[in-house]
Amino acid sequence: MAKKVVKKKKIKWVPFLILILIVVSIVLVVKFSLDKPILNTVIKNTSYVEDDYILEKAGIKNYPSFAYTTCGEIKKKLNKSIYINDVKCKRKFYRVIELDIDENTPVFNDSYNQEIVFSNGDSIGYKDIEFDINVPRLLNYVPKKKYSAFIKGLSKIKSDILSRISDIEYVPNDIDKDRFLLYMDDDNNIYITLTKFSKLNYYNDVIAQLGNHKGILYLDNGNHFKIKK
Repeated sequence: MAKKVVKKKKIKWVPFLILILIVVSIVLVVKFSLDKPILNTVIKNTSYVEDDYILEKAGIKNYPSFAYTTCGEIKKKLNKSIYINDVKCKRKFYRVIELDIDENTPVFNDSYNQEIVFSNGDSIGYKDIEFDINVPRLLNYVPKKKYSAFIKGLSKIKSDILSRISDIEYVPNDIDKDRFLLYMDDDNNIYITLTKFSKLNYYNDVIAQLGNHKGILYLDNGNHFKIKK
């Protein structure tokens, strides 16, 4: 009986090597693409929070991989900051990250308690502040029963008017226990009560009518201006 002869198939090395080269090339291209860093970060709508602080807190200061950097992770990190209420994040064409920041607005510097106070009632001690924050300085103690209303009142003031207030002093009298004295950067003074803080938004209009006169504006009891001697 004749033996069967089994023919061994020859490996076609050239096509095999080409296939290996194609696979390796694809892997290298994918790895190279995934390792491509963030090319640019656009930060919008900040007024006092510094860009370097945002980049550091978001974990993208050193331009990590664009592919591995997610908006969800960035938002999670930034929302832990006392200075930030919320952030909108977008990944844009050609490895760009866009961050739209909703800042937590600082409203005054409480020199009595040595802290910066924000519009939502949060505060941060002097030793923990990470950059300059320019807000009016509260010079003295305000009773706890008045403190929350004071924060709410200042939060109603437009930023351009708030920036014109240098110092604030709590000065109650026998008639009004909610009375404050504001020292303005133009050398005018304002007496005001807690329920009338929103009237300060018209300060520029009032002062424009007084020319170069300096004095005291009484908003605590009536609305009148007394010229300084």
